[in-house]
Amino acid sequence: MPLERDNVIVNDADMIIKPTPRSATITDVAAAAGVSPMTVSRVLNGRDGAGEETRQRVIEAAHALSYRPNAFAKSLKNDRSNTVGIVVPDIVNPFFPEIIRGAELAARPAGYTLLSCNVVEDPEREAEVLDTLLDKRVDGVIICSARLDDERLMRAIEPHRAVVLINRSLPKRAVGTIEVDYRIGVEAIVTRLIGQGRRRFAFAAGPASSHGGRRRRDGLEAVLSRHGLSLALDMPCTPDLQGGIDVAARVVPLAAEIDAVLCYNDLIALGLMKQLEAAGVAVPHQVAIVGCDDIPAASLVSPPLTTLRIAKQDLGEMAMRMLLDRIAGRNAQQRIIIEPDVILRATTPSDR
Repeated sequence: MPLERDNVIVNDADMIIKPTPRSATITDVAAAAGVSPMTVSRVLNGRDGAGEETRQRVIEAAHALSYRPNAFAKSLKNDRSNTVGIVVPDIVNPFFPEIIRGAELAARPAGYTLLSCNVVEDPEREAEVLDTLLDKRVDGVIICSARLDDERLMRAIEPHRAVVLINRSLPKRAVGTIEVDYRIGVEAIVTRLIGQGRRRFAFAAGPASSHGGRRRRDGLEAVLSRHGLSLALDMPCTPDLQGGIDVAARVVPLAAEIDAVLCYNDLIALGLMKQLEAAGVAVPHQVAIVGCDDIPAASLVSPPLTTLRIAKQDLGEMAMRMLLDRIAGRNAQQRIIIEPDVILRATTPSDR
């Protein structure tokens, strides 16, 4: 029986050793076409210096040998890899795939390949991924909702050629930022709820390391303060369905004392709603629920979820265009601020 050992095929019967196939090199193409490797390089890179007959012979030889240029060697020569990275906290959260899709739609026509990296809400892994992308010689990186503190984030991005941050700001002109003004969206919906008679607010705050979460809290506390109110319950939690289930364990026993819950994102809100329904707590009659992000499931659950909408695909495209400008040395736009839209659905009371 033939055995495979160390990349060769060995037949025990007659001991014939057959090397495994290798990719054709530029030297192979040159030998097949009867020209020098330099001539092959000129032809395949579209440069002058070879006659039409020679050019055609090189192209036919390259095609016959299925020759593919060494992209890594080319990137070393040009100091460009034509790849960019995008780092997200959790690919399972439906908010981030839409951003990635938008970024890819802008990257591909510009000739760039997008490397997507998931750091599963782990700041240590985020730092490792940024180092790895540097080793991969990416031309730039987009970081969504970075979880590293300012000092470590600055150190991690310093060696990169071009960086754009989504939902995070840093005091450095070398970094482009696109921020969602969650505060203004939260202020609008909380003001509306107070006008409808809601007074006892809880906040399902998401991860403590989220800067977007802090902006949501700022908006909530500012409105409550203006109306002489204070936050009834503050609950850090994971930004997923389980986070909503954990929040419900605290909210259900206090349902008579809480009449509105602002959630860090829609996943937390959906997990909370399911538990409230199981406990017989009526939404929104007893407790109003507000999410954030407007993921597809938000409009499909019953009752449909009131939330703050961000155009996620547009956000990804915008970030990629800003990154490509920065790679090209055009740093005209340093900061973009986007306001979310308030989407009123059935988890908050309707105006009478």
